[in-house]
Amino acid sequence: MVRTNVSPNDPPEEHPTIGLIGMGAMGAMYARQLSKAGWKRISVCDLPEKYDSLKLEYKDVPGITVHRDGHAVSRISDFIMYSVEAEYIDRVVSQYGPSTKVGAIVSGQTSVKAPEKDAFEKYLPQDVDIVSIHSLHGPTVSPEGQPLVLIQVRAPDSSLHVVESIFRCFGSRFVYLTYEEHDLVTANVQAVTHAAFLTMGTAWAGQRSYPWEQGQYVGGIETVKVNIMLRIYSNKWHVYAGLAILNPSARIQIDQYSSSAAELFKLMLAGDEDGLRARVYKAREQVFGSVKAERAPIFLTEDVLDQFTIGGSGRSSPTGTTAPMANSHLALLAMVDCWAHLNIQPFDHLDLAATPIFRMWIGVAEYLFRSTERLDAAIHSAVYDVMLRSDDLEFVVAARGWS
Repeated sequence: MVRTNVSPNDPPEEHPTIGLIGMGAMGAMYARQLSKAGWKRISVCDLPEKYDSLKLEYKDVPGITVHRDGHAVSRISDFIMYSVEAEYIDRVVSQYGPSTKVGAIVSGQTSVKAPEKDAFEKYLPQDVDIVSIHSLHGPTVSPEGQPLVLIQVRAPDSSLHVVESIFRCFGSRFVYLTYEEHDLVTANVQAVTHAAFLTMGTAWAGQRSYPWEQGQYVGGIETVKVNIMLRIYSNKWHVYAGLAILNPSARIQIDQYSSSAAELFKLMLAGDEDGLRARVYKAREQVFGSVKAERAPIFLTEDVLDQFTIGGSGRSSPTGTTAPMANSHLALLAMVDCWAHLNIQPFDHLDLAATPIFRMWIGVAEYLFRSTERLDAAIHSAVYDVMLRSDDLEFVVAARGWS
């Protein structure tokens, strides 16, 4: 029986055996963090054909023992974490779940919990506990200070406390949710945000025109958008498959984001400045109107933010910084319009379980929407500046495609 307050400082014989099934980017991050913290009994595995290379990779890493498959890990581990793509969780749990040690605590580290929940209910023995988890950040981000979701599914409080003790070394902020709450929050803070940036990349690829080459977009907002887009495209595809395709809540939101982009674009084409302003201002009031005035902005001041540019030549601002060219910021207008139509309060999720990318996305939205001057400039550009109309068209087509 594992003590609820066990720590890496206890004698090694008192440590729980921690089993990690799946040693992709996130599984490897977990293994490194647990080893670094001083846990001495970490059992890991991946696909059987990766056994030799994995054994070589971890031969000198303290506390880690590589096993040939999930059966070997499951039958000896007190705590077992499945860190596999949501698409494959059913198959992997069906294979290794029956080998789970009696009385063990089982967890999943999938980005969407609906398939994981079904797999655990179907294949895990009744004499094991389930406390699932999810680190709301990527494998290259330090877990310190980041949200770590804990889901007490089928387990007494003592098992939850064991999981807390194991992962206290991460320095993460524990967030307690249900399976259903997790998928809704994940959709709110990750799926639509990622879809927006995937859409930007698709639109630029369709145009065969890239901001870092053309220099047509400069300024702080553009720098943030382009760099996050590049970061998202550098990640693995299965992250977005899990967040969107397999998440029922995400499908609704991505569909609304596409509709918001299309409907705003139609107002632009119609030259309906009053109609566009009324819709955008209504969304602003719903999303940002309830935000306390004393809350500090997420991003830096305008003069500082606008010093960061992608390249090209902007207009000189009164402060001497490089001012951005006119831009409709359709991606941001559609995002806030989407939040408003679905009654999503992003600042609530910011406090609860924000990812680094979501925090930056709210930051640029806030930066645009809480300045009447910047927002009016975007609306005016959307209706009257036709130079970038083709970019907005590609964006709407790309948004429909992802939806």
